[in-house]
Amino acid sequence: MVVTLSSAASVSNPVPSLPSPVLIHSLGDENKSVLSLVADAEHVYVGGQCQDISVWEKRNYTLETSLRGHTGSILALELAEEKRWLFSASGDSTVRIWSTATFTPIYVLHPYLESGAGDLFSLAWNSKLQVIYVGCQNTSLQWFEFSKDRIGQRIQEITSGISTPTRKVHKFFDSYPQYTHKPADLFANNLGSLSPSLLEESMSCTAASAFDIPASNVIDSAHYGYVYCMALIPPVRTGADDFTFPADGNCQLLTGSGDETIKLWNCAPSGPTLMHTLECSHGAVLSLSVRGETVFAGCQDGYVKVFDLETKSFVRTIIVQENIDVLSLSVVHSDLFTCSANGQVQRWSPSFNCTSSWKAHDGIVLSSSITQSAETDGFVLLTGANDGFVKIWDIAVPLKLADDMSPENSISNVDGDDNHDTMVYALSIFVSIPSVSSDLLHREDCRQAAIWLKKCLQQLGAESTLLPTCELGNPLVLATFRGSQGKHPKPRILFYGHYDVISAPTDGWSSDPFKIDGRNGYLYGRGVSDDKGPIIVVACAAAELLRRRALGVDLIFLIEGEEEVGSTGFMDAVRKHKAQIGHVDGILLSNSTWITEFPPCITYGLRGVVHATAAITSGAPDRHSGVEGGAVTEPMLDMINLLATLTDDQREIAIPGFYERVRKQTDEERQLYELLSKVTGSPGSLLSSRWREPSLTVHKLVVSGPGNSTVIPGTVTAQVSLRIVPDQDLESISQSLVSHLQDSFRAFQSPNNLSVRIEHTADWWLGDLEDPWFNALETAVREEWGVQPLRIREGGSIPSIPNLEKEFGCRALHLPLGQSTDRAHLPNERISLSNLRRGKSVVARFLTKIADSRAPTIS
Repeated sequence: MVVTLSSAASVSNPVPSLPSPVLIHSLGDENKSVLSLVADAEHVYVGGQCQDISVWEKRNYTLETSLRGHTGSILALELAEEKRWLFSASGDSTVRIWSTATFTPIYVLHPYLESGAGDLFSLAWNSKLQVIYVGCQNTSLQWFEFSKDRIGQRIQEITSGISTPTRKVHKFFDSYPQYTHKPADLFANNLGSLSPSLLEESMSCTAASAFDIPASNVIDSAHYGYVYCMALIPPVRTGADDFTFPADGNCQLLTGSGDETIKLWNCAPSGPTLMHTLECSHGAVLSLSVRGETVFAGCQDGYVKVFDLETKSFVRTIIVQENIDVLSLSVVHSDLFTCSANGQVQRWSPSFNCTSSWKAHDGIVLSSSITQSAETDGFVLLTGANDGFVKIWDIAVPLKLADDMSPENSISNVDGDDNHDTMVYALSIFVSIPSVSSDLLHREDCRQAAIWLKKCLQQLGAESTLLPTCELGNPLVLATFRGSQGKHPKPRILFYGHYDVISAPTDGWSSDPFKIDGRNGYLYGRGVSDDKGPIIVVACAAAELLRRRALGVDLIFLIEGEEEVGSTGFMDAVRKHKAQIGHVDGILLSNSTWITEFPPCITYGLRGVVHATAAITSGAPDRHSGVEGGAVTEPMLDMINLLATLTDDQREIAIPGFYERVRKQTDEERQLYELLSKVTGSPGSLLSSRWREPSLTVHKLVVSGPGNSTVIPGTVTAQVSLRIVPDQDLESISQSLVSHLQDSFRAFQSPNNLSVRIEHTADWWLGDLEDPWFNALETAVREEWGVQPLRIREGGSIPSIPNLEKEFGCRALHLPLGQSTDRAHLPNERISLSNLRRGKSVVARFLTKIADSRAPTIS
């Protein structure tokens, strides 16, 4: 398997799995932009800039009539199908109500302040309360009740003289037939063309055919921006499969605005009351759609924000196409259709993958609607654009996934949808960015990897941002998946990882290291195991729990870009932004491999490290050994003798007091090493030496000059490291190394000069095997794999882990996902697809287990 990459920021699979729909028919006039669309069983109603409303007959696609009366663009249309009414809102600051039986005007509704309300952008009809809601340019939310009692009361007020209308006479709605030669007035009866079935009702409304929204029916500054869109909950549009009124009979209203928020209102007879505000933070909210408890918000710059109403939580960001506004949304059963300003329409599955994408118009798609097909029992999608056309698309409706969003689904079944494809595809993009932190030529690649990861986590449901580190340092990615509130305060887990990778010279690779190649159940590429693969696994696990409303913790991602070069500036940045990161109850990481191919393992210990550089210089230039040999004290000989002082005849480290604080091996550890010896076939003493005993390594010698066999180098540099273990003190060991080298060199009485510099340190780390969260993680692994995981330690070091433990005062857990043959840092680095899939399940299980538990404390 070779995954073809693209430069798109989206982690949703761009390869459509459904064909583009068939265009059935086009309606309209290329000179008239389509701003609004609705349809009932027989007709399609089209509003545009031309001030008229076109009525098209659905079966034969013919223009039946035009509704005239507005003096501004038709910005919104809404149906009250039980009353056979059509509402239209306009830039002329009126809402007009038309009969869909006779296509004649019934009422005109003036907002409070009339033209002071500005353009009327959005409408929503509440059939339960017989109320129309109006979203206005002046940021107000207004409403009017059309119940028989309310209309009768209004007629009585006007005819009795108790109340008089304050508006001006309208020449169309308040006119008499032309042959009467009477001037228009507020009490004119121009409804003589109504059918007998509507005449009785209309005659009772003659004097009240124009209404003013009273000041009591206005919420001023409902938003801090234009109220662009509305949606009623439960939705009653065609294609909805979730229509049920709440037990109390009340509905809820959503309003979206240019202030980047969505507001949720409870619809009571006394008027809407604000219940909650959802923050979109991606430009104006231009369109809204609802399925069940899920809210979709189309925003500027190509973003769709997804929220869960039950928990009031943010679920996911869909990046449709960056910098292209999403102006209209439609939902049919479980699928979402997004309509964009570039003429593109895309279809999205319940797991937020793009299943179809097509060029629908040669202009901006401004409106859309789902309606029943005139020929079949299926549905069609209507799209309208500024090219003047309404296009009718034959969409194949997927089978209803009744339990798709259900939190009762067991975690073992979470891969039943296409989330696994999202995981692999996201990893393929991540790997394609050569974020090699050790190479200055890849500095911008590292930054781009951080930017991409920020967007990826955002799409998967997190709130994400970038944090600066040191000057010229690669940024940190901070992201938070916010869980639902349970019985106790939510635990907050910090997941640590790194997006930078080691260099990948092409020698030894059987495929491009920066293009994922799938072979025999493994994905090959630089970073798939260390550490990009595990990052994507944990992110997808959190996204899956969010999607099923089952995330009971706050999961905080803190991903750095310089782990492979010593985490320079990492902890300084963490301390600087600690308030933004917030409280942390536990730390999780996944940055190593198992000890074998199977069974799975949990890492509970890491050695620390001290990296030092020692340099001996003569202060003179390089010399010729044939000329000066024997006449000078050579720095190379001094260095050899100096390095020899670091160990004794038994190869023990000779630094004074070095072993004094090394923790003694317990009986439990000895039994563990015996078990591991049987599994690995390696002696337990060898594993103990690698994991729990300190060591010294001389990495390389570097000489000045050309380095040929006739030159006495004037300067010789050695790189040395010490691996330390519990309970050695990092600072004391570092200083002891420097002191020992300096004291030993002075004993040589050499004329040369010595300098010693500590380049980098990292403390040792040891987990708590009795920690209840460690036991929860161990149980999650056992449940997924069906075997007890091995408890292992690592000989290497991850400097950030002990530092984060100390900074946040909590324990860390280390879940390796790679196998022993994954070749991290080597050619043909790989990771098993099975480990990715099962790893996601393990993380989901673990987060679920600790959701209602109290965080353990460090003793």
